[in-house]
Amino acid sequence: MKKILAFFSLALLIASCNGGYSFTGGDVGDAKTISIDFFQNNASLVQPQLSQTFTETLRDIFVQQTPLELQERNGDLHFEGSIVDYRIEPINAQADDFGAAAQTRLTVTVNVIFTNKLEPKKSFEQRFSRFADFDASEELSSVEGVLLEQISQELSENILNQSIGSW
Repeated sequence: MKKILAFFSLALLIASCNGGYSFTGGDVGDAKTISIDFFQNNASLVQPQLSQTFTETLRDIFVQQTPLELQERNGDLHFEGSIVDYRIEPINAQADDFGAAAQTRLTVTVNVIFTNKLEPKKSFEQRFSRFADFDASEELSSVEGVLLEQISQELSENILNQSIGSW
């Protein structure tokens, strides 16, 4: 019984702490708020849902993995930018008479402008690019949704690590 009471006391103590710790190892400094603009798709090949998927994923990762409060504009930390490349290309040619591709690569590149209003030296503009491969025998339309979610998640993690990561 004493162990259970000690466990719950420790859990309550930890839950009541109001620190800026996050499991990402990120450091938000004195920032309390974040604003993330909608990322327009300016790529030459436009996928209609990509802007929405990427923007929501980026917002979600900051809300879930940091103590920052998301607001529409004027956050202590601010992100804006656009999707600048959406590319589908064959890779890994097969060893057959036709030299057909065994896999296809979907690549997404975003340009990010990060502004840290409290520590301007940490602000940056940078391009981030991620890709996912799929079997060339599959139709893009059958795998595209899952691949875009995966790529958006990886891009968002890279952006989080670059902006507030401590490594």
